[in-house]
Amino acid sequence: MTPYYESDRAVAEYLLFHYGDDGVILPWSFGPRDALGFPVRCVRDCVLTERLGPTARALDLGCAVGRSAFELARHCGSVTAVDLSSRFVEAARRLQRDGMLEYPVQVEGEVTVKAIARVPDGVDAGRVRFGVGDALALGPDHGDYDVVLAANLLDRVPRPRALLEGFARLVKTGGQLVLTSPYTWLEEYTPAQEWLARDGQRASERLAEDLPGFQRVRRLDLPFLIREHARKYQWSVAEATVWMRQDPGR
Repeated sequence: MTPYYESDRAVAEYLLFHYGDDGVILPWSFGPRDALGFPVRCVRDCVLTERLGPTARALDLGCAVGRSAFELARHCGSVTAVDLSSRFVEAARRLQRDGMLEYPVQVEGEVTVKAIARVPDGVDAGRVRFGVGDALALGPDHGDYDVVLAANLLDRVPRPRALLEGFARLVKTGGQLVLTSPYTWLEEYTPAQEWLARDGQRASERLAEDLPGFQRVRRLDLPFLIREHARKYQWSVAEATVWMRQDPGR
């Protein structure tokens, strides 16, 4: 069986999640509209953009099909976007190359309608470099970033503590780390003994101890909505935290 994140279904669902029109994702007159546009809000509401500029370097770790990476390109001179899914990266590269990408939106069963993902207006797509990679095994060329975004990645890696401990190498002193996660721990992705929510303690309570050298400066609750078909959705609330890398000499 094809892993979900390498499937046609996942590519289509995430293109809609990242680039879909609000009225296509949620055509009803009711529903959680504040959960739309999650990849945009990860940058707009979480990243301290006033600390960035033309020479800033960003890393979008677990970039999926790339919307947050393009949003980071509004504020940074270069953005490296990495995902373990070759299908996600392929879709992001095609969108970057052509400026648009057609994909199916499931209505019901085998019934679909066509939609088109587009590079967001006002974005220099050439600032973004997409690549396939393992968040737990990044090469030595990764580091000294002004901002690292890891959106909904923490509960999708086999060793989340190793991911957290690795950020000290990736984020420069004075740089920022943005984490979001709904903390949906599943053995399909993370062995139970590696879950951060253990022994009566929630994952959010463990972050500080697993991020030595970082100071939390912002915390938000970010709802998000993933449409599966016309009458079925995943509604979740991610915790977003923003951390500043402290000077190790202090």
